[in-house]
Amino acid sequence: MIVPFETLSEEAKIWIYPSSRKFYPQEIDSLKENIKSFLNNWLNNTDAKLSYCIKYDRFIVFSSEEGVIVNNQHLDEQVAFILKLQGDYEIELLDKMNVSFKQGEFVQYKEVKEFKKLLKNKSVNDKTIVFDNLVQTKYDFENFWEVPITESWYNRFL
Repeated sequence: MIVPFETLSEEAKIWIYPSSRKFYPQEIDSLKENIKSFLNNWLNNTDAKLSYCIKYDRFIVFSSEEGVIVNNQHLDEQVAFILKLQGDYEIELLDKMNVSFKQGEFVQYKEVKEFKKLLKNKSVNDKTIVFDNLVQTKYDFENFWEVPITESWYNRFL
């Protein structure tokens, strides 16, 4: 069953998929419907508390309540769904080696190589907010997803 994201416990498991571009306003409703349809059929367990959110019109975040069993087959189904979204919306969602970061009020998405150039040219600095899309719980998502480069694994590029 799909529940509001904010009702999940801090230990809820999350998966973050950064998009290579912002979803267009006319895509958001269909994206939400696709996600709801997927989640309603995903685990074949009507008691499983599942949720999602779309942050900055750019990040798809799936979540399952602590204790919900998500096995490798379920993860394969999730990845297959994400691959379908990539084709439907002509975006990249699975490239975890790109960097998502804030530049002013905008969220940028760059290849690591390009991000290193931005650091070298001082277009971004140690105070730049980056998104750590490898966080695994709702607590970490809410507290450590958006952090300065110095507090992330990207600090090795400084």
